[in-house]
Amino acid sequence: MKVAVLGAGAIGGWMAVKLAQAGHAVSVLARGATLGAIRAEALQLIEGDATVGAAVTASDAPQDLLADGYPELLIIAVKAQHLREAARAAQPLVGPDTIVLTAMNGVPWWFFQRRDRPLAGTALDSVDPGGDIAACLPVARVVGCVVHASCSVVAPARIRLKLAQRLILGEPAGGLSARLMGLTAALTAAGLVSEASEDIQRELWYKLWGNMTMNPVSAITGATTDRILDDPLTREFCSAVMREAQAVGERIGIHITQTLEARHEITRQLGAMKTSMLQDAEAGRSLELDALVGAVVEIGGRVGVPTPHTNALFGLARLSARVRGLY
Repeated sequence: MKVAVLGAGAIGGWMAVKLAQAGHAVSVLARGATLGAIRAEALQLIEGDATVGAAVTASDAPQDLLADGYPELLIIAVKAQHLREAARAAQPLVGPDTIVLTAMNGVPWWFFQRRDRPLAGTALDSVDPGGDIAACLPVARVVGCVVHASCSVVAPARIRLKLAQRLILGEPAGGLSARLMGLTAALTAAGLVSEASEDIQRELWYKLWGNMTMNPVSAITGATTDRILDDPLTREFCSAVMREAQAVGERIGIHITQTLEARHEITRQLGAMKTSMLQDAEAGRSLELDALVGAVVEIGGRVGVPTPHTNALFGLARLSARVRGLY
């Protein structure tokens, strides 16, 4: 495939290297130090003790990535708060047959595309105010992606892979399309183990259910996940937020059957983990609070589910970030 990647950070960089290694023609839209590093030393991936480099085309101008026509696959792997800007940059790269793969956390702008569930067709102000993202990235081109992997950027264009479980792909409208199955097979063949889901919204909500508490609480407190769970009051607060998200999910047709304790145990198995949001806070980068927490508050209001604990978490995290210039 001809592949373009927008967001050559931890996840986007990992995917770009794997696809390039598998023989796909990969180009990356990058800028600043990342662009310079790719041009000077290639895009590098560290797995265990091995470091591999991938020769990819890189530019900060979208038109440079169109030399051989539109990409068949456009991977968008940016933080949600940067998506509006990224969507404008990506718009020229979306051809009539381009698949736009959104490898991102949180509630996406296309979340309510299923016609068999409540709020069908709803646009969320917390995610896409004004509809700019939807205008740039037509939902008919989109395939959703839930990433279960842990990567970090150790230097510009230098990615360390810590854990790669799987990617879960799905059509926003539901079902198993031919393009979904073909893309799932292609990514798996490239070493990005993937599976297709008939209900990508359920997969997104399940992941959100776990990280919508650990991420902002860690950013507020500076604590790793083990310390958050070890504090009984903080742990119960996180559980209260998760109960509200579980109730919101029930109202929109997404049922989570896992117990809170089972979900906490999964988090505990990760050890003294610094969440991605804590890493961003420590590095002085903006925080993706709206798609992870603000969207749950908005959806709860639309379906009549009270979310007092989620409101408090969102308010405290947002204020903390604003004071530090991160929101």
